[in-house]
Amino acid sequence: MTDLDAIRDVYVRIECDLLVVGDSIITDRHHASSGNYEETDPQNQIGGIIPAYPLSGWLRHGMESVVQERGGTACHPGEANANFRKTDVYDRDLDAGYHEKGACVDNPAHDDGCVIFDLFGGFDGVPGTLLRRPIRFSPVRSNVQYERGHAEGHYRRLNRNVVSRNPEDNREPLRNTEVDAVANLDGCWQLSFRDPKPAFLGLVAEAITFLDDHNTDFMHQLGGSRNFGGGIVNCELINPLYEERELKRTFNRANGPTADMEEKDNQWTESYRPEIENALADRLHGDHA
Repeated sequence: MTDLDAIRDVYVRIECDLLVVGDSIITDRHHASSGNYEETDPQNQIGGIIPAYPLSGWLRHGMESVVQERGGTACHPGEANANFRKTDVYDRDLDAGYHEKGACVDNPAHDDGCVIFDLFGGFDGVPGTLLRRPIRFSPVRSNVQYERGHAEGHYRRLNRNVVSRNPEDNREPLRNTEVDAVANLDGCWQLSFRDPKPAFLGLVAEAITFLDDHNTDFMHQLGGSRNFGGGIVNCELINPLYEERELKRTFNRANGPTADMEEKDNQWTESYRPEIENALADRLHGDHA
């Protein structure tokens, strides 16, 4: 039987038709194109990296919602000594299910403290225990290493002209907007625990389920261009009991799960998932007992 405290690396499967993030996508087009990159050429094979910043914020938002739905409050993001110009906005956040910045840092190592702070850290130089990596993507499936948190995805630079609505202007362009996007994204996001605990794994699992169930809610979509269909993400926690070869097989369209994988799925559903959910419930009860 696998020790839950020994599970340090977990993988989240992310599928998204169109992803536009605010923190720029880093591309390798200057290598792949040999200086001949054509933005409109459908044959360009540009890979790159999706930064962890927007992914982290998206996951944290899901975790905060899970904590708040269970009667707890989440650690307000930002610095404890921040000087807020809009106090009413901060007070509204506190009323919506957050606690004050820095209110949970007196004893951050205690298991009855704020679980969001434990995972994300950020106050008084204390790092979080949850390590979030960027996603490396490639349009060439054979180059995708799922076990390293990679994904298949197709980079595009979208150009949009914002035009005048005055009929007399004949749709004269007012300004041009360039947007970096990844289309048809399918792959892994690797998360690692510096200090693995069942409650932490439980919160990740519950947050991913929540985000998948609410993936068309505006507040729980990922990145920008949400009004244009961007950022609707299908996600699931890949069974942490899988070995590396089984993780890869999950993305093999030619093969289904093996008998061992199905047995591990049953073990995870019947034994491990209830255990981590109970651990999370106990931890959250301690947070606001």
